[in-house]
Amino acid sequence: MITIGDVEKVLRERGLLAGYDRKKPGAESPQVQSICGNDIAEPVLWLTCDSRTVEPGTLFICKGAAFREEYLREAAEKGSIAYISEQEYAAGRGLAAFLVSDVRRAMAAVSALFFGYVPGEPRLTGITGTKGKTTTAWYLKAMLDAWEAEQGKPETGLISTVINYDGMRRQDAVMTTPEAPVVHELLANAHQQGLRYLTMEVSSQALKYKRVRELRFDVGIFLNISEDHISPQEHCDFGDYFSSKLSIFRQTRTACVNLDADHAQKILDAARKAERVVTFGRHPRADYRYSEVDRSGSRISFRVTCSRFSERFELAMRGSFNIENAVAAIAAADVYGVPVHCMRQALAQTTVPGRMETFTSSDGKLCGIVDFAHNRLSFERLFDAAYQEYSQYGRIITIFGCPGGKALNRRRELGVIAGLFSDYVCVTSDDPGTECQENIAAEVRGYVEMTGCSCICIPERAEAVRAMIAYAKDQKGKSLILLLGRGSEKYQRFGEGLCEYPTDAQLMRGSLEEYDARRKYLNIET
Repeated sequence: MITIGDVEKVLRERGLLAGYDRKKPGAESPQVQSICGNDIAEPVLWLTCDSRTVEPGTLFICKGAAFREEYLREAAEKGSIAYISEQEYAAGRGLAAFLVSDVRRAMAAVSALFFGYVPGEPRLTGITGTKGKTTTAWYLKAMLDAWEAEQGKPETGLISTVINYDGMRRQDAVMTTPEAPVVHELLANAHQQGLRYLTMEVSSQALKYKRVRELRFDVGIFLNISEDHISPQEHCDFGDYFSSKLSIFRQTRTACVNLDADHAQKILDAARKAERVVTFGRHPRADYRYSEVDRSGSRISFRVTCSRFSERFELAMRGSFNIENAVAAIAAADVYGVPVHCMRQALAQTTVPGRMETFTSSDGKLCGIVDFAHNRLSFERLFDAAYQEYSQYGRIITIFGCPGGKALNRRRELGVIAGLFSDYVCVTSDDPGTECQENIAAEVRGYVEMTGCSCICIPERAEAVRAMIAYAKDQKGKSLILLLGRGSEKYQRFGEGLCEYPTDAQLMRGSLEEYDARRKYLNIET
């Protein structure tokens, strides 16, 4: 348990408190940023930045551009004893007030203190990149799980876009990398449950806004980089996005770098901040080099050569781009000392919800692929896989959308790529938020049609999938239907809130089952 005095001490040590004044709330102290409150021994029983989860004895953190004073008022009414903020609020009168220069750094520092974070307990892998974080995390976790099982140890932990697992609970994820209090709670639970390893995705937003500032990564993986998340709400330009990603190496022991990535030399230069650097990729100088790719049959296999072994591996998932994710996981697993047979077993068995999930109609005419592809790099690689691995389908129908208010560059990039490589495109909803969905779709449609590809807009995602199945049914020959952008996500953002929504896999499976049922009803022969 920590106290008000402990909070003051750690904030002072980090240089976040410009001054210190233990006067009664409301006393004037114009020259210093201060903590106001009398009892430094008062215990802090909980820590949160979400007023909905406040309970008596909570230290509440006022963070973010969307913060409203009413959140602090609600926290006070629920029994909060103190708050951390970059400014003083009337709603916090009567509470101890920590006024700081950087509330996000303060949140990370106090979260680490409250939950008792100790580097290496569990050993932590951070994975960043524009594409492939989730699949790489699942691959690495599966390798570590196989190794731990052989030693009679518990399943390893995971913080990902899909689920979070800390040894106590397995929960659907709300964001790629949670806020610092949630991250540290997950790590504390993992340590308490005896988990020796935890693998986590690290988003550019998490790095920019210091959610992982206090963490130490035993291994930090940098997969790739392309322009994404550029908007007033995210990153002002590519330089800001890239530098945010590169900052992971400041807190990494062993850096794993993809030599095939764009800007690889700049990534390697930044990786020198780590104690050790290993490389992976197809590049001849990669420490973990893959070659001899075989796409025959329904599975992909390849060879990985390094100083310790030269072995063939096989993937349970389609998509040649997943080789890169697999080799990244192999490199990290080898750093930890995972045996090769555990790596091989994991890759041969692991699939990821919402990533290259494939559904086929009973007559073989229609094949639906659900994938999380939602930016330029992932679109390019997915269409490349579609042409190479699904060439028996003569027609490509693509269904996707773009989010409202962020990643604005995707509208042009995804519209053009989809138009160039599809025979027909349907633009639909994908987290429109407070922006008008019809306006988003119209903008994207304009870019699709620039390429000469036919395009339709259907705002309701479920209706869009049914309509494209019906369209494909009426065409001659086989069709490949790509449903992109949301993967296994169970919510869409409409207006200010999140609304439950079927996953893309549920939509695709359901629509193809309706197609099969109708064929059976009409007694159509295969």
